[in-house]
Amino acid sequence: MTIQILGTGCPKCKKLTENAQKAVEDLSMDVVIEKITDLNEILEYGIMMTPGFAINKDVKSVGKILTPEQIKDLINKEGA
Repeated sequence: MTIQILGTGCPKCKKLTENAQKAVEDLSMDVVIEKITDLNEILEYGIMMTPGFAINKDVKSVGKILTPEQIKDLINKEGA
């Protein structure tokens, strides 16, 4: 499973990345976290507001800082 964090490196993007790392650590799963900072690539996902959060290139959240618990829920739903 791969998580994409889409954003240019703003404080919200950094916090979302931290929360994703915490969620993955808590779940003890083999998950790769990719940080996508290229604006053109972000736009290819259809994201107009950062940060964006995607699992396996499927956008799950836009413009929000998800909590580790919310991220764990999304990961568990995706893995089900």
